[in-house]
Amino acid sequence: MGCGQTSSGNSYIQEIRKHRYEENIRFSDKETTILKKKDFKKFSTLDFFSIDSNYRIKANFKLHKDPKIVQIQTTTDRVSLYKKYGIANFKIDGKSYALQVYQDQELINKPGYKDHLFVPFVDKTCGNESYGGGRYLDVKQPKDGIIVLDFNKAYNPYCAYNDEYSCPIPPRENHLNVAIKAGVKAFK
Repeated sequence: MGCGQTSSGNSYIQEIRKHRYEENIRFSDKETTILKKKDFKKFSTLDFFSIDSNYRIKANFKLHKDPKIVQIQTTTDRVSLYKKYGIANFKIDGKSYALQVYQDQELINKPGYKDHLFVPFVDKTCGNESYGGGRYLDVKQPKDGIIVLDFNKAYNPYCAYNDEYSCPIPPRENHLNVAIKAGVKAFK
């Protein structure tokens, strides 16, 4: 797969555990939850795939020479504008895959998001183990032609929890013909 567990494997596992703990806190706090009231009342924890450092992948990244602004359809009538920033090429179990990487044109103007990039994707777990509409990754702008895709941090769109949200639908070009058994599972 990607870069496997190293001597710092324990610190990586701790990092993912901390990330998951923070997500669960955010969902279980009345002030920060995105859950509907009925779901909030019975919420205990999000369900995740087992942590697998093989799903922390160092992908080759190629910036698009003339990045275009594209419209990405959402789960409502709203259309989101993203810059089609570049492409991440990587391997899982010896097979090659690619994901388009986007830059949210509204978000880049907010403090702390200057180097934020967005990777919406659908994989073979969607509709079974994970949310049918796909999942998302947040990534940092790459350095030296390498971008880190940490699928252990893959998360569901807000609309997976609450249909009052309008969420970008992963474009067809970001549908992967592989099961990514990492990150958050479907919300039940």
